[in-house]
Amino acid sequence: MKKLVAGIILLLAPLTAAQAETLKIGVDLTYPPYNYFDDANQPAGFDVELVKLIGQKTGSEVSFNDTRFENLILGVSSDQFNVIASTLYVTPARAKQIDYIPYMKTGVSIAVSASSGENFTRPEELCGKRVGSIKGAAWIPELEKLNTSVCSANPIDSREFPTSPETTQALMSGGVDAQLENSAVLADAAKKLNGRLKVTSSEQLYPVIVGFGVKKGNTEVATFLRDTLAKLDGDADYEALFSKYGVAKSTDAEFKAAIGE
Repeated sequence: MKKLVAGIILLLAPLTAAQAETLKIGVDLTYPPYNYFDDANQPAGFDVELVKLIGQKTGSEVSFNDTRFENLILGVSSDQFNVIASTLYVTPARAKQIDYIPYMKTGVSIAVSASSGENFTRPEELCGKRVGSIKGAAWIPELEKLNTSVCSANPIDSREFPTSPETTQALMSGGVDAQLENSAVLADAAKKLNGRLKVTSSEQLYPVIVGFGVKKGNTEVATFLRDTLAKLDGDADYEALFSKYGVAKSTDAEFKAAIGE
């Protein structure tokens, strides 16, 4: 259910030369540590803090619309909001639907229930297994590719769930054998579950670039975000935010590679 989060309006004196914008943010607030509701039922997490920082630095008005991940591209395309800020992975297919403004790079891990005794380290080891993912995840096509190659005789049973927590619930209840998810999200879940969930992959899988998404042709908002991120590069608050969450900034070359240029 979509929920308009009230009371998160920032309109402060601009600290950069960027012209202020009204940023209506579509975000799936079920995805800690990037996007979630805190104990006071307010939006929190890396993406939320990044957008708030942009609002503070430019004097822009910011509001958040809690929207399930699978509906974000439809939402921005139909003007329900004008920016997706929800750890949206960059893919060539999505780049045909929206315009991206990249800002971060990350990757995917595999997790199992600690009581299962499983120890999957690579996707190729998931042949014949039930694998849970959030609906619309960028790595699902990669699993489908495995089913036409190394897993053709014993395909992966890929199952999608509306949210990441629901996928984890399915894993813990035995509904799936493994979960694929963003590495930081799984690390956060493992911590909250006190070791009952175990990350088994030995390295980050499917390295990806993350970007803001705007409606195709919305050059005003896209240019505003792109210019603001460029001006924030090196800013103490901006750098501290990336350090706080242990994430890295993406490069132009990495973004071009991600969209197939």
